[in-house]
Amino acid sequence: MAGNKQKRWMAAALSIPLILGLTLGCEGFFVDPVLTGLAVGPAATIQTGNTMQMSAVGTYDDGSQKTLSSGVFWSSGADSVATISKSGVVTGVGPGQATITGASGTVVGSATITVTIGGLTSIKVTSQDGLTNIAYGSSEQFVATGTANGQQIDITNSVTWSTNPSRIPSVSIDSRSGLLTTTSGPATAVQFEVIATDPTTGISDSLNFIVTP
Repeated sequence: MAGNKQKRWMAAALSIPLILGLTLGCEGFFVDPVLTGLAVGPAATIQTGNTMQMSAVGTYDDGSQKTLSSGVFWSSGADSVATISKSGVVTGVGPGQATITGASGTVVGSATITVTIGGLTSIKVTSQDGLTNIAYGSSEQFVATGTANGQQIDITNSVTWSTNPSRIPSVSIDSRSGLLTTTSGPATAVQFEVIATDPTTGISDSLNFIVTP
């Protein structure tokens, strides 16, 4: 009898590590996967005033992927171009490009949103400081303000700048920025038009300007 009791006790003792091993193994199987990457999208083009929903797809250390419907912090690298809400809705504000970033903890992803002008009806050209003339050797920055969907938008960097006549001695304008520069010129004044043209619609405006000795 004593021998049988001893055998049963030894069998029970030997089974304890096996049970513990199975228990620990089951607990290890249910460990939550760790987020290792975040794909933000889409990279798209929208018009001013329009909106678009951004998405964030997470990649985990077990190889799985999942669209994150919450827990993502959204931000825009250029609020003057596009803003984004807490829920990931982008709104086009002004022409240009903005980097939209989504972050979940320390994991970050981003996409570029391009905003174009929608509903442009007119353009107004002015000089930055209100001048209508400068002396040779000086420079002047011009500004283009567009009216689109009843709103005034700075479109200086999205129009094409030119002068009429197109070639003026000692005078030039940057076609992208609207910066007019001059060098030492002749002894007589020169008068010309500074023109801003929207490349998509062809809408334009001009301002008469003078460069003096």
